Amino acid sequence: MTTYESKIGKIQSSDEKVYTFLSNFNNFSEFLPEDQVQDWKSDENSCSFTIGGMGGVGLEIVERTPFTLIKMTGNGMSQVDFFMWIQLKAVGENDTRVKITMKADLNPMIQMMAAKPLKKFLDMMVDYMENFSFEKKE
Repeated sequence: MTTYESKIGKIQSSDEKVYTFLSNFNNFSEFLPEDQVQDWKSDENSCSFTIGGMGGVGLEIVERTPFTLIKMTGNGMSQVDFFMWIQLKAVGENDTRVKITMKADLNPMIQMMAAKPLKKFLDMMVDYMENFSFEKKE
């Protein structure tokens, strides 16, 4: 499996508020690009959607560690086995760091083509989280 990591982001909210919001897939569409995602469906533990040009994707949460970790995997819709996790670390009262890591089982040719787009996608999700107001979403 190949590992891809986002940059470390800074969220101006408590780790508890960020974790509570992110650990429910009904809220997750806030961090995906609207112009590239279609057919969004979700419940608290799973979601499915279509990404333009790539086909259907499904995710399910397989592990939750309050206020520090949300681990997900594909739910069989994807042609690639992968895990993705969101790590949170409180460094102050309203100061939480976030990092997204993905491990994917890709063949060497796909690895070369996917490395930059996957890194860019993970960084973009972190950017959305940094600019999102978790304070308003109770």
